[in-house]
Amino acid sequence: MTRKNRRSAASATPPRPDPRPYEASLAVSGNHEPRPSGHVPVMAREVIELLAIQPGGYYVDATVGAGGHAARIAERLEGKGHLLALDRDPNAVARASDMLKKYPETRVLRGNYRDLGRWLDMVGWTGIDGLLIDAGVSSMQLDTPERGFSLQASGPLDMRMDPDNGLSARQWLASVSVETLEQVLRAYGDVGPARRVARRILERRDLGTLETTADLAQAVREALPFVASGSPDEIRQVFQAIRIAVNDELGALEACLETAVNRLNPGGRIVVIAFHSGEDRIIKRVFRTYSRPRLERDPDGRTRRVWPPVLRELTRAPLRPTPGEIAENPRSASARIRAAERQAPREEDHS
Repeated sequence: MTRKNRRSAASATPPRPDPRPYEASLAVSGNHEPRPSGHVPVMAREVIELLAIQPGGYYVDATVGAGGHAARIAERLEGKGHLLALDRDPNAVARASDMLKKYPETRVLRGNYRDLGRWLDMVGWTGIDGLLIDAGVSSMQLDTPERGFSLQASGPLDMRMDPDNGLSARQWLASVSVETLEQVLRAYGDVGPARRVARRILERRDLGTLETTADLAQAVREALPFVASGSPDEIRQVFQAIRIAVNDELGALEACLETAVNRLNPGGRIVVIAFHSGEDRIIKRVFRTYSRPRLERDPDGRTRRVWPPVLRELTRAPLRPTPGEIAENPRSASARIRAAERQAPREEDHS
């Protein structure tokens, strides 16, 4: 297929199923996706139904991880479409590449979804029919102490999703001020006594006793005497906040969403799984912004033109995992899904 033909195919809009909001169609269908053995992705049934995958479409899994969601997408393409799977973690890319090798329509690349436009240009796609983002840290990363995400076993204070780029958590903490760390703990971890925790962490840094994840957890316990041993919420919140800052996760999420809105074909869908209130706020804001009419004004303030809404929100409120899924996979408890569908033509089509 030539580049020109490929672009035409990518811009084609396959017919879409039931246009009703997702909650209504789910209540009617009552579908329950069988769960394969091994890695089970979070809220897989809801993700697949919301994406409304069409054979022949162009889809992106922006956070492929272990490949669980991507495999389900590839299966529904029936060998007729295309799937681009991204991840900045080299271990995830290696694992997903092996899992997805039986799907020739799938291409796995190592890259940050912040640069979604770059990766789409590289593979020659001008438009996409669906995008999935599974935000936050993966189970594989949590289960590998050497990566510095785990609270269960001591490891180096790293926390980078891409271990070959950027500052590690230890390097970031080496130069951060009390004020900045306090702000990060409040904004990204909802840490109440953020000032007290920030001071104690940096006191340990200055004493040279902040090298491992165990050191960071102990700093929280020293700042908050009521925190018992183990991994209580206060320690989890601190780890989460520092991880989000180190990886600039919220900045990457917003950049990806903005690009995706502009690269979606009419009828294309964005589905995002969030695990943190900060992530959910960004998703909600982007979706709400593009779900309203856009006013184009003259210099004197008079309305020149009203552009129709670009998106239609498919989820009135974020969907949450079922009690059964939470019981089977406790890490899914904080998951929430929002989805939206492209209505208006892309900006290039207005010209």
